Amino acid sequence: MTQTTTEAQRAASHRKIDTTAKRRLAFAAVAVTGVATAGAAGAGAASVQSADRDDATIALAADARVLAQGSVETTSLESDAQILSVPQTQKIDGLSAQLSDALDFNAARVAADLLSRTPATVKPTEGTYTSGYEVRWGTMHKGIDLAAPLGTPIVAAQSGTVIDAGPASGFGNWVRIKHDDGTITVYGHMQTIDVTVGQQVIAGQKIAGVGNLGFSTGPHCHFEVYPDGVNAVDPKTWLSERGVEI
Repeated sequence: MTQTTTEAQRAASHRKIDTTAKRRLAFAAVAVTGVATAGAAGAGAASVQSADRDDATIALAADARVLAQGSVETTSLESDAQILSVPQTQKIDGLSAQLSDALDFNAARVAADLLSRTPATVKPTEGTYTSGYEVRWGTMHKGIDLAAPLGTPIVAAQSGTVIDAGPASGFGNWVRIKHDDGTITVYGHMQTIDVTVGQQVIAGQKIAGVGNLGFSTGPHCHFEVYPDGVNAVDPKTWLSERGVEI
């Protein structure tokens, strides 16, 4: 009877140990929830091997494993982060000179484009033809007169260089321009002058304003043409030959 009782007690004790071990394993599994599979398996194995230890020891071991696992993950995240280096600003030598050259090039390009669009020959001023290339009052009138209101723009008939700009006998004021082919054009009686000697002008550029100075009976532009620089020709014919009708 006594032997039977002892065996029963051993069996009961064995079942009690098994139940406690299971409870400890469940506690360890909860503690490592969300941790990698390898960490969880290690925690479980440690709990089985430490079945005789108290619950506090198992809990501390599990917490240590969780913290250790977390530190591994943190280290991984930190290693993934990268700080990109910012390239250093480099000084460009001669930048001011380069900008100046670029501006000069652009100005020259614009000027060339404008010149290519400019007619080779234009009418000296917008006015009414009142007198021609002919003998008048006993003397040769070597040009044509184009009557217009005071201040009406007078423009260069062709591109060239200003060789005279200012007072002149009989003209009051005049402007003379020498063109690339050697032709000289003359503009007289102007009220204002907008160019200076040596200035380069293009066809159609304003050089003066219509006036009534000198031997004049009313505001007009007197216009003469000297193809060889010395001998005058009829400006109306000269203009017509170049596509400009008066």
